[in-house]
Amino acid sequence: MHTDLTTLFSRLWQSYKEVTPSAERIHQILATQERQAIVNDHIALRTFNLAPVGLEALARHFTSLGYRQGGEYHFEAKKLYARHYEHPNQNVPKVFISELLVDQCSPALQATVTRLVSQIEPDAVSGDDFLYSGRHWALDYATYRTLLEESEYAAWTAAWGYRANHFTVSINHLEQIQSLPQMNQLLKDHGFQINTAGGEVKGSPEDLLEQSSTMADRIDLAFSDQVAAVPSCFYEFARRYPGADGQLYPGFVAASADKIFESTHAGEPQ
Repeated sequence: MHTDLTTLFSRLWQSYKEVTPSAERIHQILATQERQAIVNDHIALRTFNLAPVGLEALARHFTSLGYRQGGEYHFEAKKLYARHYEHPNQNVPKVFISELLVDQCSPALQATVTRLVSQIEPDAVSGDDFLYSGRHWALDYATYRTLLEESEYAAWTAAWGYRANHFTVSINHLEQIQSLPQMNQLLKDHGFQINTAGGEVKGSPEDLLEQSSTMADRIDLAFSDQVAAVPSCFYEFARRYPGADGQLYPGFVAASADKIFESTHAGEPQ
């Protein structure tokens, strides 16, 4: 496992950018608007609740570097469970890790995902590079499409493996752009598609968190039998509000996160 956060997040960012060309373009757009560096609010990772790659195994890469568990979140319709982790240093990005509850899915999906995960070398999971190591199993396009019919999340995770699913621009740390509607309009003016599931802005000041995101880039991905364009990763934007204690809310809102998941939807968001 990594011994410093700077290297870990740098590698996660490089891996993310490789399959998310829109991220670099958005950074360039913001660079013309802002005078200071872009601050990352959080990243998100996806996995399955199977050994050796369950949520806890991914979280150890962060808890070993001082992170502590924050809230937990349930997404019953999508059969997902998630937790967020935060560092005592509030300038360090938060981490949102979710896992598919495979045992709640169909027998066919359970068999497929179990077969994929069985191809992972257990020792690889604790390796420095695991969180940005990509796919560890052979996957043909037909299997991807079959997973997609039942679970968008399962199909994405099977296709892309281990990498940051998204990075998140902190609106609180921008000077010229001070609201999510303003950010969304800037992106639309430059031709980006915004995730409209549940509205362009998810959450509210009353929730202490507002979020929006682009729709995932579509990237040519090599399957075992062919190359096909599939959704990769997306960029999120978050604005946090202070709670009763005067501190910015550090957690997440399940109803909003539920709609953010749809940024990797293979079709139009519902």
